[in-house]
Formats: sequence, structure tokens, C-alpha cells
Amino acid sequence: MEKEKAFLLWFDQLERKDVAIAGGKSSSLGELTSHVDVPVPYGFATTACAYRYFFEKTGLYEKIKVLIAGLDVDNSAQLREVCAKVRQAIMDEEMPQDLQDLIAQAYKELGEKVGQADPFVAVRSSATAEDLPDASFAGQQDTYLNVKGAETIVAKVKECYASCFTDRAVYYREKQGFDHLDVALSAAVQMMVFSKAAGVMFTVNVAAGDDKNILIEGAWGLGEYVVQGTVTPDNYTVNKATCEIVEKNVNAQDIKLIRKADGDCEEVVVPLDEQNEQKLTDEQIKQLAECAKKIEAHYGCYMDMEWGVDERDNKVYILQARPETVWSRRNKENGAPKEEKKVTTDRKVIVKGLPASPGNVAGRVHVILDPSHIDEFKEGEILVTEMTAPDWVPAMKKAKAIVTDSGGMTCHASIVSRELGIPCIVGTKSRGEAATTTIPDGIDVTIDATHGVVYEGIIEEPKAEQPAQQVVAAAEYFPPTGTKIYMNLGDPELAEKYATLPCDGIGLMREEFIWTTYIHEHPLYLIKIGQPEKVVDQLAEGIRQVCQAMAPRPVTMRFSDFKSSEYRDLKGGDEFEPNEPSALLGWRGASRYYDPKYIEAFKLECMAVRKVREEFGLKNLNVMIPFCRNVEECEKVTKIMADCGLSRGKDFKVWLMAEIPSNIILADQFNKFVDGYSIGSNDLTMLVLGCDRDNDTVSHIYDERNLAVRRAIRHLIEVAHKDGKTVSICGQAPSVYPEFCEFLIKSGIDSMSVNPDTVKFTKKLAAQIEQRIMMDALTGKGRQEVEDLNW
Repeated sequence: MEKEKAFLLWFDQLERKDVAIAGGKSSSLGELTSHVDVPVPYGFATTACAYRYFFEKTGLYEKIKVLIAGLDVDNSAQLREVCAKVRQAIMDEEMPQDLQDLIAQAYKELGEKVGQADPFVAVRSSATAEDLPDASFAGQQDTYLNVKGAETIVAKVKECYASCFTDRAVYYREKQGFDHLDVALSAAVQMMVFSKAAGVMFTVNVAAGDDKNILIEGAWGLGEYVVQGTVTPDNYTVNKATCEIVEKNVNAQDIKLIRKADGDCEEVVVPLDEQNEQKLTDEQIKQLAECAKKIEAHYGCYMDMEWGVDERDNKVYILQARPETVWSRRNKENGAPKEEKKVTTDRKVIVKGLPASPGNVAGRVHVILDPSHIDEFKEGEILVTEMTAPDWVPAMKKAKAIVTDSGGMTCHASIVSRELGIPCIVGTKSRGEAATTTIPDGIDVTIDATHGVVYEGIIEEPKAEQPAQQVVAAAEYFPPTGTKIYMNLGDPELAEKYATLPCDGIGLMREEFIWTTYIHEHPLYLIKIGQPEKVVDQLAEGIRQVCQAMAPRPVTMRFSDFKSSEYRDLKGGDEFEPNEPSALLGWRGASRYYDPKYIEAFKLECMAVRKVREEFGLKNLNVMIPFCRNVEECEKVTKIMADCGLSRGKDFKVWLMAEIPSNIILADQFNKFVDGYSIGSNDLTMLVLGCDRDNDTVSHIYDERNLAVRRAIRHLIEVAHKDGKTVSICGQAPSVYPEFCEFLIKSGIDSMSVNPDTVKFTKKLAAQIEQRIMMDALTGKGRQEVEDLNW
């Protein structure tokens, strides 16, 4: 039978050119088996033809077409719901009997060929466009390890088919322009390697593009924990020319994934005497390197491989191999010699700027001058631009680092980068040269964002000598503080990552992140087209992620605080937004919420909050009103909230951003309508001093430590406390200026909310200051205030 019409093919019948027949993984296993002298566990693969036969015979194509019609993959809640329905539809159908019989017969023959009855196998998904140089679907479908029995194999093949519609796979295909119904899936049924150690290896340094060495990562047990990042593997570097081991980094491993004797897998603790051992012998490392060289020579490109060492005979096996996509494509596109990726020890400074978010990275520059080109930005590039705005967040999340011409330590790029943990340098123009005109697009640079310097090329740092013995570090201790230390957060996807920090909750959750990352459309536009529920559902989902991760600690979400120019950037925004000469001081915050032109959109925000609290049961959610100019506005907004079912109470607090001088001057009147304040020190400083914080010309005047600002803050704390209200601050000043943190604590502030990267530092700083205050009170010999902070 012709290959194209076969439902099933053995590995030695397949070649790498058969991607359309059996997908990247299966065809590559066939190529290795047939043409490369490396050990590969034997097996067979169901074909794309079998997949389509199953779908056609059961009518699944039409069912799926209906289910995915109108799917917006950027709507995470909708994506999850639709994909779950598609997978369930596939699992609900019975595989045609003739196809079941064919798989069962092949499984029996496989046992006969290897001399084992009912052998244990791995069933691996292989999409028909997977691992092509321009489309890497690798890892987006499922793999099932250590399974046996014909009926189980048939069931797992069907589960592989269903995994063609995981959320990640559907999102990727949509973004890459692949038709969901054109892609088919092969299932590779391969003899199971009883791996006592396993891992991955590359014939190119995937971080820098250097191809002189082979990189091998290995850990105890099955390789899934290496691929998933569950454990930190050993790292071995082998010279490609000589196969000599250049470097070994052995890492401790306390858990591993192993096969169970009767099928399936389980996680177990690594015995103490093995936890710090080298996972591979030197001989095995060299054997793997030899295999990698043969595979790269045969394929003619950089390769990404998975391997395992069988516990029964200590034999090394290659489990799969695919072309490495990033550097292979980049070198092909650039037509440049590989030597271009050489590292350097020279430190040639290109530009300098303000160190807004610390870190040191190296990579390729992508200069973007016009927001319309944001979609061209690729994962892992270094973003160089004039300045970022809220709608740039999706691109910023993909960046390895960010460099801007303008801005200061409180600009959008600075705040977002610190929260995302991305190295960032801002205001290069103020330090001499603008980055966008000085750094050529596409070159490699090294970013030292700790000191605000951009160097030409990828700088090789001298390696510190490895200690002879591993040092066991004690758990970090954070003393309790009377001043609560909260955390600022915008991106809901980072909530789990930062939930382990020693913070007392979220003092400022920025709702704008959810709009620019998930919703993308103007709320009034969605109301106009009859989709208001999209606002409620998406906001609620984003807020839920944060509240759930932080529970039972409180989360305070600030209602939307876009300026009109930023709202206009959302889809449909042109129709509803005015053109304001000074949007910063225009239609923003509270003034929107009660305006007849916007009130229906604000009610949707309130509905989302109510959904999180009542439907999801997350009562740790509180809210904050931003940019409220007078008491009448505060009264109007809180009444709308109450009408929407959000009334202040014992378990629901309403805070006010204190960022306008009127909030301070009239605090005794604002007290009637709120439970407390969060000082927005960025805007407050700007408005007290009449100084645009993002204007390089006057940025030297902008300083939160100015006496006028400190007097305003102390007055607010005194007036708020008289009526039993709490006061917090959500600017970065307390974590940047220890003396400002001391001023706040001495003034009696209740809490401080800082960026994730400074939570630990601020927690310890606050403890030291509080202890000093107690010591001063005990001895009566503390330092006296030299300035009059009362007005």
C-alpha cells in the first residue's frame, strides 16, 4: 500500500520527508532508525490518514467546525471552554473497529519483534506540521509513558488525537495562521526505555547561538521532569570537535519521575546518597555527544534531542530528535556565518541610561519606533523603543530586556519591567544618546540593567570556581513588622510566581493589565456590539487568578485608570474617546465612572468584582478608586458601586488613591465615604510640585522626598487616623530611599505596597526601622526631627 494511504507504518518504513504522513516526531524517529547509526527504541506510528479517517467516519470535522466558529484565542476563558468541548467531543466518539484492530495487531507484532509479550511502550503525539523549521508544535500535544496492553494503547492514541486541541496548541496554530482542521496527528508507539537517567541535548548553545559545543542536560528518572522544568538537571558541555568534556555542573536533585512496575509513572524521593551524584558517567556523556554529532551531520542543521539511559543494561538511547528552530532559522534568514555569534571580553559601551529594573542579559536587539509594528516583536528579543505604553504589555512580556529613550524610574516601562522581572534601562536620551538612534536593529548586545549600561556584543563573564562541596543555605528569615508590606501587581499570570514572597497581600492590582493583555477592546464598543459579558468574564477571570493565588491575604484592585489617549488605543476606542490636550489631567479615574457617557462601562467593572467575590467566593478582594478630584465625585462613585451590590462592610473595603492635593486637604470629608487611602506618590509628587515626572527637562525637580510632599503625607495620616481610616502608599519611594521609608513609619503609616523585586528588602528595612524606633523610645536618646513636618 502507498505510504500516503496507509493507516500505520513501522519506523523503518518512515523517513524525515514523511512529515505530512506521520508528523515531525514519527518521521524523525523513522529517519533515525533507517539512516543514522544511533540506538533508537523501535516502534510504529499511526498516520495522518488514520487520524482523518477517524474524524471523517465519526463526523468530528463538522462538529469541531461548529465549536470553534468565532473563537477568539486571546479570550483565555473562551479558549479554555471551547478547547475542552472539542477534546470531549473527540473522546466521546468510538474509534472505528478496523483502525482499533490494526493498532492492536501492530502492538502484538511489536512484542514479537522485540521478544516481549505485551511490552511497555511510550505513546507520543506527532502533529503533521510539528518540528518544521518555520512551525514548531513540539510539546503542545500529549505523551503517555509506560503503558501496555492493546486496549490501553488504542485509548491512548485517541487521547493523543484529542490533545491536538489543547489550549496551547490551538492558540499557537491561530497565531501562526494554521487551519485547525488542516493539521492532523500521528501517534508514535515506541518501546519504553526504563530510564534511570534522562534528559535533552543540543548541538548549539540555545542561549547565545555558539555551535562549538554540545550541551547535555540530565536528571535522575524519566526525562519529563527535565522538559517540564520540575527539576534542575546536571549540565555537561562537550567539545563538538573532540568529544572532550569541557565543563560539568552537577546539581542536587531531591525528586524524580519513575515508571511503576505495573504501568504508569510516579514521583518519588531521590535517595540521599544519590541526590548530589553526577547523573551520567563520563563515558555515557561522550557516547551521547557522538550520537549528537552523527545526527547533526545527517540532518545538516542544529539539533534538539531527547535521550534516556536504560536501567536494565545502562545503554544510551535516543528517544527523539528534531531540528532546533530558533538559531537554525536565524542563521538561515541572516545568511551570516556562525562566527557572528562569538562572545567577546571587550566592554564597548553603546549607551547609558537609568537602571530601572535590575538584571544582566544578552541577546538580539529589535528596535520598534511605531506601535503598529509591535506584532513583529519575537520572544526573547531585546526591545528598544522611545517609550512604552499600556498596549505594549504583550510585547514587553516576551522581551528579554527593555531599553527606552525617555522616561524615569516611575515611567510605564520602569514599573512594568520591575513587576515582570525584566531588566530595563530607561532615559538613555537624558544620559547622552537616544537608544533608538544609537543601537542598530538586529545586533547582539549585553544589557547591564543593574548599572544602566548597554554593551556591544555578547560579553563572556569569567566563571567563578565551583566550590568543592555544596553549601546548604539556611531558609531566609523575615522578621514580623507592625507596618504591613503589600505588593504591587498587574499581570494576573505572575500571581502564582510571586505568591510565595513574604508580603501581606496585594496593595495595588492594576486592572489596566487585564484590558491590554486579554480584552483589547473598548468597553463601550463591546456594549455597542452586544458583548458586555466579555468585559465581566475576562476581568473576573484575571482578578480571580490573583485573589486565588494570594488568599487569604487581601487584594486591593484599582478600578480602571487609563487616560483617554490609552483608551483610544483599544479596539473601537476612537468612537468614544475625546482628543484631550493633556490627557494626564483629563477624563480619567473617578470622573469617568459617573459620567453618563461611561457609567455603563463602569458598572461592568463593578459586576466583575461582584462575580469574583460572590460567584467565586473570593472575599479577600477589595477595591480602590483612582484620581478622585473632589468629595462629590467620591460620593457619586460609591453610590453607583452600592447600587451594583458593592457596599462597604466588614469584609469589603473601599480605598481611595490619595494622589491629588485635594485628597489631602479635604481628607476629613473624604473619610465619610472610604475605609482608607493609598498614597499614589508618583502623581501626588507631580501635582504638589507641578512637575511632569516623565519630562526630562524638569525631572531633576521631581522628588518624593521634597518637604512639601512629606508634609502632605503626614497630614493625611493624622487626619485619616482620627476617623479610624488606614493609610498605605503604593509608589516605589519606600524601597528606593531608606530615609523616606523611615519617615513613613515614624509618621504612622499602616502599610506600604512595593514592587515584587523589592518586597524582601522592604520587609527587612521596615523591621530594622521599627526596632530602631523602639530602641529610641526605650533609651530616650533617639535622633530628633530637624524639619517641621506639620503644616
